[in-house]
Amino acid sequence: MPISRSTRREFLAAGLGLGLGGAWAWINVAQGASSPARVRLGTLAPKGSSYYKHLQVMGERWREISQGAMLLTIYPDGTMGSEADMVRRMRLGQLHAGLLTGVGLAEIEPAVTGLQHLPMMFRSLEELDHIGERLQPLLERRIEEKGFIVLFWCDTGWLRFFSKQPVITPQDLKQTKLFVWAGSAAEVDIYRSVGCNPVPLETLDILPSLQTGLINAVPLPPTIALAGQVDSVAPHMLDLAWAPLVGAGVVHRKTWEAVPPEQRKALRAAAVETGRLIKADGRRESVESIEAMRKRGLKVHPLPAEAEVEWRREVEAIYPRIRGTIVPADIFDEVVKALTAYRAAPGQPRK
Repeated sequence: MPISRSTRREFLAAGLGLGLGGAWAWINVAQGASSPARVRLGTLAPKGSSYYKHLQVMGERWREISQGAMLLTIYPDGTMGSEADMVRRMRLGQLHAGLLTGVGLAEIEPAVTGLQHLPMMFRSLEELDHIGERLQPLLERRIEEKGFIVLFWCDTGWLRFFSKQPVITPQDLKQTKLFVWAGSAAEVDIYRSVGCNPVPLETLDILPSLQTGLINAVPLPPTIALAGQVDSVAPHMLDLAWAPLVGAGVVHRKTWEAVPPEQRKALRAAAVETGRLIKADGRRESVESIEAMRKRGLKVHPLPAEAEVEWRREVEAIYPRIRGTIVPADIFDEVVKALTAYRAAPGQPRK
């Protein structure tokens, strides 16, 4: 559940004191101090969710591997602010790690947008897996150059449109007040250029903004919609695979390099297994969440074939504007090239 604005302010105020704690954790690891090094990890994932539970297991594995020298403390529910806030905190040493979506990762390295900010580019999760495997080594190198280490990759399946009134066609979407993630002026401009009414907000503002009418449509993974009870105020969902919600666990390079080299391989292996489990559960729970919301009143609208043609025509028309603004040109071109080759391979469905 989203936390209140007053609670957010309290956490942010308390967070001013974390800088010394963050710096002290770095000193502990680097100098081999006897007291355990506390690695602070921030995430928007709700406490009690499978994401949170898998991170807890990873923390326990890290404690075992380090023989108690490394203790992971998780700050869920956006208590450390937005993902942009978390990245800033990691750079300041107030946080050391984060489980971030593509939105937060793009604050570190814009090339990550090639996995998340291309609407309807991927026709299946298998295509996403293929492109991810191809791009991730390059993305990891670029992210490391920016001062962070990727511990694992994950995703939670597709973003779907949840709305107060049915949205079936692109024209329907243009009649809504549509949530978009704050921080991307280029994305707002592109939506406006095609006749949409984007409202840039932080993730924690989604539910209250739906309740007040500031927005009336939002693209979300069903798991997050279910956890946040978004369907209670936006009871319509279009069965359209808009784009994947991709994420990764990252740690500040200064924190990682302070870990004894002989432990890093085992710590990374535990993290990679965490990412595998988060992805598997996220995709499964996405399907299960739709059914759970359907049982409590969500109206799931199938996508008619003629409407799908219309959606593809609309989004493909804006790809040239996405290229080089939201998604770096070299990454956009690589995604298109790799998808074209993948789809041309024997045995792949022709669509």
